[in-house]
Amino acid sequence: MAVRAVRGAIQVDANERDDILQGTSELVTEVLARNEIDPADLISIVFTATPDLDADFPAYAARLLGLVDVPLLCTTEIAVPGAMPRVLRLMAHVETTRPRAEIRHVYLRGAAALRTDLPQ
Repeated sequence: MAVRAVRGAIQVDANERDDILQGTSELVTEVLARNEIDPADLISIVFTATPDLDADFPAYAARLLGLVDVPLLCTTEIAVPGAMPRVLRLMAHVETTRPRAEIRHVYLRGAAALRTDLPQ
């Protein structure tokens, strides 16, 4: 068993509570599914949001998915001029038997353009 980090991002349509919660839910669900992660194997998740997203906490969406005993943290992504707007990111720390080369990082919607080097 090893500790691995899994990355992901999604671009949401607007700085609206429902957009943030739905986008976060979609991202977390896809990260878990693509990597066959049992929620019991989650150590923690760090969420970031671009400065233009402040209508709700991404971690709240994870709680709604049932991740009630996983340490979660939300923070703001740095405001780089010209960076893609309305992006939620996560880095999940997990216990897994998968080697690093088999971890599937997940970039959804417009955020797929951030990592064109990864298979979608």
